[in-house]
Amino acid sequence: MKRKRLYIDVCTLCRPFDDQNIMRIRLETDAFYLILQSIREGHYNMVVSQVHIEEIKGIEDICERSELMTLLNNLGVNSSCNLLKVRERAEHFVSLKLGVADAAHLAFAEATADVFITCDDKLLKKSKRSNLMNNLKIQSVSPLEFCAMEDLK
Repeated sequence: MKRKRLYIDVCTLCRPFDDQNIMRIRLETDAFYLILQSIREGHYNMVVSQVHIEEIKGIEDICERSELMTLLNNLGVNSSCNLLKVRERAEHFVSLKLGVADAAHLAFAEATADVFITCDDKLLKKSKRSNLMNNLKIQSVSPLEFCAMEDLK
């Protein structure tokens, strides 16, 4: 059986570094850790793109940046895709009022993964409106939704 390929955006990868005293953030962090454990156990593959690398390079906190790069290097897999088509798709998403980074993540996810995981409410809302996004070809969910969907405990 083929393993699902997960594209986890940087917002989600950074969740453990956010204020864990906020209940929602703590729940999303716990869900993220469940997903990571399942990746470590070989149930899923975590797809990494150049967009991840570039966005993480911009993180000011050296420890956070280092931990995220180590995580991607240890658990991430690179997937090949047609970069011209990804760029065209990202430009389409930008024309629909997505930010450049969000558009790039979504375009790479669509080209390389089965599920796009994000904590960004605005991005989730936009990506779930498939008619607005011109028939988005990937399922977009929060870490909590993914855990519920896959029955991760």
